[in-house]
Amino acid sequence: MALFDRLKDQAKSLQQQAQGGRGTTGGHGSQTGSRPGSHGGSSGSRAQLVGLLKNQLGSIKTELKSGAYRDASMAMCALVAAADGQVDASEMQQMEQMILSNEVLQNFPPEQLRQRFHKHVDQLTRNFPQGKAEAMQDIAKAAKKPTEARAVIQTGIVIAGADGHFSQAEQMVLREACAALGLNPAEFQL
Repeated sequence: MALFDRLKDQAKSLQQQAQGGRGTTGGHGSQTGSRPGSHGGSSGSRAQLVGLLKNQLGSIKTELKSGAYRDASMAMCALVAAADGQVDASEMQQMEQMILSNEVLQNFPPEQLRQRFHKHVDQLTRNFPQGKAEAMQDIAKAAKKPTEARAVIQTGIVIAGADGHFSQAEQMVLREACAALGLNPAEFQL
């Protein structure tokens, strides 16, 4: 519980920085993710933390308009959806709804998002290791811009935590995505 409270405080602090000084250029402590749902915590607190991360991403929305961010985010969402090795139709529909209602992802036409998300999910369900390798390639394209790289991980955390459950498999793909982006998973408490 103490870890969760610390993460919540970090997210609030980062949100305040984003609103005031916009500390998004990299460096230590510039952007932090969290592990929604880890080590206890009420679902209300988890939802509050996911909301704080959404707000933080929203504060840098104008910086997140590149094709690299779009493609990396859709690959990240597909990996989160397929982290347990399967994606059923209702899970696909839920995930698509979360993607299309995400404030930052509204920078892009919905059909582009759907197309890229479904492409990755299809690849992951057909051949998970190969699909995962291709998704990681798309994720790695965002590594050139630190703000976008961190936003990809934060988007993954927001999507993973939206249902109130943050599984070990989801945490693992997020850690692997950090490696592909050259980021330290500890920065995001993963």
